[in-house]
Amino acid sequence: MTAATATTKGVRVSTRKVRLVADAIRNLSVEQALAALAVTNKRGAGILAKTIKSAAANAVNNAKMTQDKLMIARLDVNEGPFLKRYHASTRGRIHPFKKRSTHITVEVKEQGK
Repeated sequence: MTAATATTKGVRVSTRKVRLVADAIRNLSVEQALAALAVTNKRGAGILAKTIKSAAANAVNNAKMTQDKLMIARLDVNEGPFLKRYHASTRGRIHPFKKRSTHITVEVKEQGK
């Protein structure tokens, strides 16, 4: 079974926020997923749409698949590295927090294969 992949790394959105959107479009066709993401009002929707479009373009151009039959075979949303930052607090103290990032991997395959 041939499949085409696209990976986006180091996206500055929390993994938890992207997974909310990713769970909604798992196992859909590429056209249905892009239509759903177009009307989704979440921060991770645009980034996921861009990665899915890239995977579909890789499938059409590199693996010679047809655009109409593509569906999402695998959609991984993993943690990337975080940036450690600090908030100033009272009495000269600091409170640490993490600015999280995400790695997204999308694999598409032809439907029926």
